[in-house]
Amino acid sequence: MNSKALPRQVNNIEVGVYECEIHLKFRLIEEKSLLGDRDQLLQVLLDALTEGPDDFLETLQESVKANEVSELKASPQMRRQLMRLRNSSDNAI
Repeated sequence: MNSKALPRQVNNIEVGVYECEIHLKFRLIEEKSLLGDRDQLLQVLLDALTEGPDDFLETLQESVKANEVSELKASPQMRRQLMRLRNSSDNAI
């Protein structure tokens, strides 16, 4: 058996701030009462899109854009979270 310790793997994950834009056009078979609650509709739509195509959702158009932006455009809460992420990856060595 080899008594040498295995070298530690260091995960240098780079994180940044991104502005994301999604445009969707779809047809959906759903309960009429759901359409009155925008937040609930959005959650149902996101769940349906992540589960994949089915007979209740028909995507007509989709467009996704993601652009990295300056950290200064992020809210103070997001900048604090970004610093925490970077500090936690530095301490993982």
